[in-house]
Amino acid sequence: MIAVDGPAGAGKSSAARGVARALGLRYLDTGAMYRALTWWLLSQGLDTTDPETVAGHASEPVIGTGTDPDAPSVTVDGRDVSGLIRTREVSNAVSAVASVPQVREHLIAMQREIIARGAEAGGIVAEGRDIGTVVAPQAQVKVFLTASQDARAHRRSADLAVDPGATASVTRQEQLRRDRADAPQTVMAADAVEIDSTSLGLDEVIGLITRLARERAALTGGDQQADAARTR
Repeated sequence: MIAVDGPAGAGKSSAARGVARALGLRYLDTGAMYRALTWWLLSQGLDTTDPETVAGHASEPVIGTGTDPDAPSVTVDGRDVSGLIRTREVSNAVSAVASVPQVREHLIAMQREIIARGAEAGGIVAEGRDIGTVVAPQAQVKVFLTASQDARAHRRSADLAVDPGATASVTRQEQLRRDRADAPQTVMAADAVEIDSTSLGLDEVIGLITRLARERAALTGGDQQADAARTR
């Protein structure tokens, strides 16, 4: 299993999908699950800043997520919300929702089940903020992907190009607020490899993570062969 963590705008989703494609693995975007719940709460007119309200409704919607890196999908009660969860409104509300303990408990349990199924199917790349530290600390490969504030803001504003208000300056301020709110969950695992993507292209980042995964797999294979030899 490969865990890719890091702050918003660092390029985790694109990199993780690319690595999954390159290695023939499944793919899980855990952040999309928090966004899906946030979107549902907003669609119900519920106060996403009230922890008690959020906790009381956390398990109501049925959230589904596909693990095909070529066609990742997120559904809420059977409705595809893949595009709806990427708005600024959801982005600006998701941190408060994700910080509620009952939400984390509920969604982390779901994420662990999906990861277990992915592992049984040959392997999975999971990305988020706390995969390597909380969700799946047993991951064989852990990467912490980061980038400068400006680079992350420009990338995020490009993703929100259809929103005229999503300028790089505005996005940077919103991102700073998210960074502060998400800081408790955004921690690099002690055994993670940090990659700064500020001056790297997507293909370069994918290449770095893919090579790291193959090197770790080769080392693990070598250890297993050595153990087998000692038992003969």
